[in-house]
Amino acid sequence: MLIWFLPAFLVLLVLGLPVFFGLIAAPGILLWLNGQERDITLLYRNLYNGMDSFPLMAIPFFMLAGELMNKGGITIRLVEFSQALMGHLRGGLAHVNILSSMLFAGLSGSAVADTSALGSMLIPAMEKQGYTRRFAAAVTAASSVIGPIIPPSGIMIIYAYVMGESVAALFLAGIVPGALVGIGLMLCVRVLADRYDLPKAERIVHRGQSIAPTEGWISLVMLRLNLGGLMAAIAAIFVPLNGWALTAFFVVVAHVLLMWLRRRVDSDFRVVAKKAVVPLQTPIVILGGILLGVFTPTEAAAIAVFYALLVGFFILHSLKLSDLPEVLSRAAMTSAVVLLLVGAAMAFKTVVSLSHAPQILAEFILALSDNPLILLFLINVLLFIVGMFLDAGPAIIILGPILGPIFTDLGVDPVHFAIIMSVNLTVGLATPPMGLVLFVASSVSGEKVERIARAILPFLAVEVAVIFLITYFPAISMTIPRLTGFVN
Repeated sequence: MLIWFLPAFLVLLVLGLPVFFGLIAAPGILLWLNGQERDITLLYRNLYNGMDSFPLMAIPFFMLAGELMNKGGITIRLVEFSQALMGHLRGGLAHVNILSSMLFAGLSGSAVADTSALGSMLIPAMEKQGYTRRFAAAVTAASSVIGPIIPPSGIMIIYAYVMGESVAALFLAGIVPGALVGIGLMLCVRVLADRYDLPKAERIVHRGQSIAPTEGWISLVMLRLNLGGLMAAIAAIFVPLNGWALTAFFVVVAHVLLMWLRRRVDSDFRVVAKKAVVPLQTPIVILGGILLGVFTPTEAAAIAVFYALLVGFFILHSLKLSDLPEVLSRAAMTSAVVLLLVGAAMAFKTVVSLSHAPQILAEFILALSDNPLILLFLINVLLFIVGMFLDAGPAIIILGPILGPIFTDLGVDPVHFAIIMSVNLTVGLATPPMGLVLFVASSVSGEKVERIARAILPFLAVEVAVIFLITYFPAISMTIPRLTGFVN
């Protein structure tokens, strides 16, 4: 009888019960009807145990870091930098919207935060430039799903927690798929630009900008260290030299290269680029610290909060003490929602194991075909449908323990399957009829959800194509983790 937990949960969702209560009520009712009252105690104890986890503390810290960055005006700097790079192209502000989402993904890791922060700024700006409101909202919603793919990513932390995988490996595996989604959306905009005669935008948002001397020097040093460090990391794969000597050499190379570029761009572009350097250190600090073993993902999230406070108060001077109560309350509310869902989903997982659903579903799936390629196609279809109705976090916690072992036994790398599942369910956030970011985009833009849903279809087609690319070409997501030694 317990096998009916999923249909019962879906019925409760259709009746309008919030996901959290549905995750608790459906298995609780079935356990009671099945005469397993003692297991109901286990179910509700696991609600707390599911949240009582050190790795999950990374989620509220990342939420808080994102809120601090947004309140501190960093979002505006990222948009201006994106405008400087992409604004001159046909459909310029649409490209800016997508690139801003890719940059913002490295700060918040949340699709909802991306839609809310960037949408409130870019949707009105796109309307002024001649875009329709529904197109602007659709681009914002479609590009916001990049947030949980490019690290740091809340849903990847959840997957790693549930399935016992390495957070660092999942973060690294998400870099190329996230970039592919962004590039695919830009190509889609380029095709639509001619069809709908989309307008251009100016390359620089505001001319005659200035930067504080302290921030200017920090940006100058950090840019050379970043570029030199990246070149040294790539070279270290092929050249067995001392790490510090190699890094010092490439920092000098980076300085020469940047001085050569300096003479080929105007002063406004240089200022806008410099103003983006300090905010963009956040993902570098997070990933660098985790990969070098300096701190754990949870500690990295706390460091991100410290860095956001440092930047907001002492470098940019854009935060005030009076801003903190609002920032803390917004981060607390968002984190509470996510952690309650995680706790409820972990309790839900108790009934999954008691019902033997994983074994039953595994037998059913393997009876369809023994070809992993066909099974991956069918699972992608299943995940896409699930993503239409269920948020990515709960879906991962419910389906991960069921589907993950099946495909691991078929020879699919656990990290590869994690990325397939994470990207697929993330795209579901922007998929009608229940995609969460569609409702956020509707709230921000004032446009009806149905109209946004129709306008987003070409972008969803691109994202589905990327899902199948990562599914059938594992090297896309697995190359970086393998090169860095996090996956064999």
